[in-house]
Amino acid sequence: MRARDRAAVSALRSTLAALDNAEAVPVDEAELRGSALEQSPVGVGATEAARRELSEPSVVDVVRAEAAERLQVAAQLTAPAHADRAAQLRAEAAVLLRFLDGPGTA
Repeated sequence: MRARDRAAVSALRSTLAALDNAEAVPVDEAELRGSALEQSPVGVGATEAARRELSEPSVVDVVRAEAAERLQVAAQLTAPAHADRAAQLRAEAAVLLRFLDGPGTA
């Protein structure tokens, strides 16, 4: 990262966002309707939603899906004008797959 590896930074940022989205808890439709103003929660953290805690296999699945998505899109970019973008996507996928290979390889 010290070398300002743009592919690694891009891949890790978007994968962290995907992990954050995977931790989100679905909201019931009844909760979306709301209630009277005087019944609304007040105070610090009153509107915070509970988050799921992902298991290690779930995290690995999300990271694998992110890498697979990048490789799939790169394979679809066949026009010469998109060669740079395809190469960037392959580099990002390689960064993610390196993290899955095990400790000491990243």
